[in-house]
Amino acid sequence: MKLSDFDFDLPETLIATRPAKPRSSARLLVAQGDEITDTQVFDLVNWLRPGDRLVLNDTKVIPARLFGTRRRVSAQGETEARIDVTLLEPQADGLWSALIKPLKKVKEGEEIVFSEALSAVLETKSDGQGLVRFNLSGEDFDQALNAAGAMPLPPYIAAKRAADEQDKEDYQTIWARNQGAVAAPTASLHFDPPLLEALQAKGVAFSHVTLHVGAGTFLPVKVEDVTTHKMHGEWGQVTPEVAQELRATKAAGGRVIPVGTTALRLIETAARSGQIEAFEGVTDIFIYPGFEFHAADALMTNFHLPKSTLLMLVSALMGKARMDAVYRHAVAQEYRFFSYGDASLLIP
Repeated sequence: MKLSDFDFDLPETLIATRPAKPRSSARLLVAQGDEITDTQVFDLVNWLRPGDRLVLNDTKVIPARLFGTRRRVSAQGETEARIDVTLLEPQADGLWSALIKPLKKVKEGEEIVFSEALSAVLETKSDGQGLVRFNLSGEDFDQALNAAGAMPLPPYIAAKRAADEQDKEDYQTIWARNQGAVAAPTASLHFDPPLLEALQAKGVAFSHVTLHVGAGTFLPVKVEDVTTHKMHGEWGQVTPEVAQELRATKAAGGRVIPVGTTALRLIETAARSGQIEAFEGVTDIFIYPGFEFHAADALMTNFHLPKSTLLMLVSALMGKARMDAVYRHAVAQEYRFFSYGDASLLIP
């Protein structure tokens, strides 16, 4: 299985830089077996059945992009440098790992000031990253970060425009509650209260899991033999109650349908024994064609980057030839791609 097998031509104009408004008005491509139907997200209620269960990732994206200043006094007088910091994940002892640009402009022990309330000291650096310690913790840190930080938009959007206040609403799911992600579970961005109410009235149930999406989700695959790719790790939790709900749904003949690849990867991690069980910890599960699914019966997801692990995941679920046909159709019909783009419902 070669990396080049998962390449396709995507016109730049199809990369969405803002989401559809309202959320559920985005387009929805439904692929059921070999059939492809063009519809809209609010029609999801017509494709799901009473007794089906959607699995929703309730991680909350933090405004992890910070712009600060490093000041230094030397024999030449005071100098300052603009420093761009993207938080990656919390570490032990209140430290955060972070991407710092330009890293060479900050020495260990130096302070970066982001606002009157928020600053951090660079403790160590290695492998092109730094470990920083903030001056605040707990709710004080959360408040100061919300005031000073910007949403860490994916590179393909950030290359086209800067993040703004609107992204703090747009790049967050309506059920987000457990803070810790630096990227959104983007298929979930299509849901709004009217859609949830319509699904509930139809008899569709919901279960919440948590997977804190890391910046590693945007890392490119660099090996030509995809089976040798090493996935990044992300912390996740499936509670015993949720595991029981998923098992009961399947036993009753309902379908377990994760919304997004993050929810799918997490429940498949919890089901590696063949039975869905509770799970808490770091998952680095890599799903590519040949993978045996034990939890997910279908998937709602956005359209993914060429040569990405997420494109390999959907190919594992649907079959490579089928996904090639789906993506050819999506490009020809000018669906909007990536995080703020349109959605697909994939039913093997």
